[in-house]
Amino acid sequence: MTRLPLLRTAVATTAGAAALLLLAGCATGADASGTGSGAGDADATQVLTVAATTTPMTDVVEAAAEAIAAPYEIEMVEVADYVQPNTMLQHGELDANFVQHPPFMEEFNAGNDASLVAVEPVYLTVVGMYSSMHDSFADVPDGGRIVIPNDRSNAARALLMVQDAGLVELDPAVDEWAVTVDDITANPHDLRFTEIDIMQLTAAYPEADAVFLHGTFARQLGLVPEEDAIALEQDPQFAVNLVAREDNADSPEVRALAEAFHSDAVREKLEELEVPPAF
Repeated sequence: MTRLPLLRTAVATTAGAAALLLLAGCATGADASGTGSGAGDADATQVLTVAATTTPMTDVVEAAAEAIAAPYEIEMVEVADYVQPNTMLQHGELDANFVQHPPFMEEFNAGNDASLVAVEPVYLTVVGMYSSMHDSFADVPDGGRIVIPNDRSNAARALLMVQDAGLVELDPAVDEWAVTVDDITANPHDLRFTEIDIMQLTAAYPEADAVFLHGTFARQLGLVPEEDAIALEQDPQFAVNLVAREDNADSPEVRALAEAFHSDAVREKLEELEVPPAF
């Protein structure tokens, strides 16, 4: 897909962050904030950059920015997809990101020789299959079109819901969370599976017989997961996590981020958004 320009949103809690960023120029990460290896005054404000994509991820970052302890402040970097923030983090352009669950991160690591690690689970994700045409999977006709994500972990979640509905059979010899359309061993209704980028799934909703959506994207369409989904899944292993680089995961900076993301301010924001906390 075509990537949109980055949108940087400062959510630091004092005006000092703006002055610090001007001095830092275009640099980001530990060098820009003065963190790491004893750089700078220990009492000086240190700005930590955290990438996020959409609500509720952006809301959580903003809440964590209110809660993080001095001398740290958070600058949120808004991104347009889920791969870009991993690339930026791996290259040292961010201190952390908040865009994904561990299986998605592990798929990125394997495909990019990366070393990202999940630091803290923050909230649980509710995913589902939705249809603008049918009230249940039983109504999907022979030859129906099912649209699923093109990343392995989320594609597996979608395929397992289709199997649970009795419409296909998947190879039992393959790990259930790693199955792909190639592992469909029986498709008696000749369903057609289309795999697209997860950010494009909402566009498929009007024309597909069923489409996989995260709860956030479903709500963007005015859909309520518990009321409108024709199948739902919420597995704790897919909790959205704060993610850092392995070589920086135990640093004071990342530990401060982890505490902020597990703060009362974040919990209250999640409860306000009716998103189940993972802590």
